[in-house]
Amino acid sequence: MKFAPLMGAGLLALASVAPALAEVESTDPIKLTLHDWTGQLLTTKIMGSVLEKAGYNVEYVQADYIAQFAGLKTGDLHVAMEIWATTGQEAMDEAIATGNVVSYGSTGMQAIEEWWFPAYMKEDCPGLPDWQALNDCADQFSTAETAPFGRYLGGPVTWGGFDEERVEALGLDFEVVHAGTDAALFAELESAYQRKAPIVLWVYAPHWAVAKYEGEFVQFPAYTPECYTDPAWGSNPDAAYDCGKPTGPIYKVGWAGVSDKWPGAASAIEAFTIDNAAMGDMVGQVDLDGKDLDAVVADWVANNESTWQGWITQ
Repeated sequence: MKFAPLMGAGLLALASVAPALAEVESTDPIKLTLHDWTGQLLTTKIMGSVLEKAGYNVEYVQADYIAQFAGLKTGDLHVAMEIWATTGQEAMDEAIATGNVVSYGSTGMQAIEEWWFPAYMKEDCPGLPDWQALNDCADQFSTAETAPFGRYLGGPVTWGGFDEERVEALGLDFEVVHAGTDAALFAELESAYQRKAPIVLWVYAPHWAVAKYEGEFVQFPAYTPECYTDPAWGSNPDAAYDCGKPTGPIYKVGWAGVSDKWPGAASAIEAFTIDNAAMGDMVGQVDLDGKDLDAVVADWVANNESTWQGWITQ
């Protein structure tokens, strides 16, 4: 980072603990977006805490996952710490193509988001995990609200994912019902799992669920970019999305003006990295153990100073 030079041993010692705001390029707040799942809140608040330790003024802004790109393009929002290749790639690519949004590279985490079922469902639907078995067992997954169709419990509508399009393109006898929140999604999984009740739902990693519960992801036709853009690709020549979801990195993106206004912060954001295991553990501390999210962030920052110091001394 390109902070102004400091004079004197006393000032140097102080700077190693908490650099003063005068050292940073601008005291205007850097606006980091918050969404509606625990991992993203953790990632963002870790980054925000580190930027604050470097002397920056940080503001957190609640924003819709996909709609936030409008604010990132104009500079009304500045940084989004988690754009998943599984669900946000198209919106991210379009925003970057305008020249007003830039990528800060991968967070180090690899994303999986897909339909998932508990292992005990194989007793009632032995063809799983092959997606073609779903129609043979649709009645096993139906509820009073969806019968005669099976129910697929999707994530909140704002997460995207093209599940309705996938159901139509593959001719699945299922209805997509969206959970209102991340917490509601996994509360329903917990309830179903304890009762060994039928359920197929959106599960993602990094997350504690894939470690806590025994189950599998549905195996759809493998994703290719053409599946989402060319109806002629795949088993349904008249529809796109006749495949599974992509897997890939979780990216950091931001308003292109960040590197001009706060170059040191931009360098730190680019340097940020964390792995699936560490994130899954922290999400579990919040969602399973009931720990305060800000306390979990503070613990990580306190225990990983040698890591994040490298981010702010680029």
